[in-house]
Amino acid sequence: MRTYRCVCKNPIFFDNSQCVRCSRDLGFCPACRKIGALLPPAGERATAAPCDQFTCGNADCGATLVKCLNYSTHNVCNRCVTAETAESERLCDCCRFNETVPDLTVEGNWRKWYQLEAAKRRLFYDLSTLGLPYGTTADGIEPPLTFDFKADSIPKQDFWRAVGQKEQVYTGHANGRITINIREADEVEREKLRVDMDESHRTLIGHFRHEVGHFYWEVLIRGRREDECIAVFGDHNSPTYSEALERHYKEGPPSDWATNFISAYATMHAWEDFAETWATYLDMTSALETAEYNGFGGQRDPVHADLDAMVTRYQQLGIALNEINRSLGLLDLVPEVFVPPVIEKLRFIHQLVQWGRAENGALLPPTEASSVSGEVAAVSGGSRNVA
Repeated sequence: MRTYRCVCKNPIFFDNSQCVRCSRDLGFCPACRKIGALLPPAGERATAAPCDQFTCGNADCGATLVKCLNYSTHNVCNRCVTAETAESERLCDCCRFNETVPDLTVEGNWRKWYQLEAAKRRLFYDLSTLGLPYGTTADGIEPPLTFDFKADSIPKQDFWRAVGQKEQVYTGHANGRITINIREADEVEREKLRVDMDESHRTLIGHFRHEVGHFYWEVLIRGRREDECIAVFGDHNSPTYSEALERHYKEGPPSDWATNFISAYATMHAWEDFAETWATYLDMTSALETAEYNGFGGQRDPVHADLDAMVTRYQQLGIALNEINRSLGLLDLVPEVFVPPVIEKLRFIHQLVQWGRAENGALLPPTEASSVSGEVAAVSGGSRNVA
C-alpha cells in the first residue's frame, strides 16, 4: 500500500478522507489513481464552487471529480468518480459492486458498513495492483463480481440473539457473489469467533481476500486450468465439498497439517486450500509493497518479482515484526510457516496472477494498461476476451 501527499505536502494515506494538517477533503482520483486533495474546480484560490464538483489536487492530474455517492451521502467511502462518469454513475469503482448493504436504521450498522468498505477498498487495490480481471457482466466477466453485506435476523429490540439455521448469514462465495456477515465488522464478535475457531488471525481484509480467491478459481481455473490446479491442490471433485465440510467439522484437521498446508482450514477441501493460499499471496504482496513504500526496502512489483525472493523477504519481515508484536504483547503479524509444499502452491498462484494480468489489459487503468500489452505474448496461458 503506497502513501501519498496532500497539496500542503502532508503525508496522506489510503483510508484518509481529510488532511489532518490543512483540513482539506481528500479523495481517491480514478484518473491518476492516487489519493489527493479535493480542490475547488477553478483551482486552489477559488472562493466558491458547485457543491458537488472538485478538482484533483495532484499536480500531474487536475481531473474534475465528483464524490462517490456513498462518500457524499453516507461517508463510508473516500473515492471519487470523474465528472463525465457522474452523469450516468455516481458510485465509485468499488461501491458499484455492492448488491446489498447493511440496514442503516439499525444502530451500529453504519460503523460496520464503514469498516467493511474500508477493507473492500484495500481488496480492490490489491486486484488493481496485480492487474487481475474483475467486473460486472457488462464488463465481460463471468461470473460477475458482487457483494452482499448482511446481518443475521435480530429482534425489534436491536440486540443480538441466537438464530436458527434458516436465519443465519454465512460468509462465503457463490458464483461471483461474496457474502460477508456484518457481525465480522464487530471487533468483539470477530475476536470471539477467532478464539472459538482456534485461528491465528481473523480480519475483515482476510475474509475478502479468501472469498475473492474462490471467485478467481471460477474466473481463471474452472474449465481452463483444472488439471494443473488438481496437480497442486488436489482433486476438488473427490471428496465433494459437502462431504469434506462434514468431515472437517467432525474430525478437525490432521495433526500434521502444517507440513503441507498454510492453515488448518486449508486441509478441509482443495477449494479451501486454494482460497487460503490465494489470501496468503495477497497478504504477502500487500505487505511487501507497504514495507517498500515505508522505507523497509524490497520489491513491490509482485508480477515481475521472483517468487522465492518475495517469500524470503516476507519471512524476514515476518520474523522481525512478530518479535516487535510479541514485545508489545500482541499477536504475531505473520503466523504462517512457509514449508516447501506451501511455497509450491504460492508459485502456482504467482503464475496464475501472471496469466490473469496478461488476459486483462482492457480492464486495467490507462496508466497500467500499456505495461501489460507487451506481456500478453510472453506469458503462457493464451488470450481471453474479458471486456
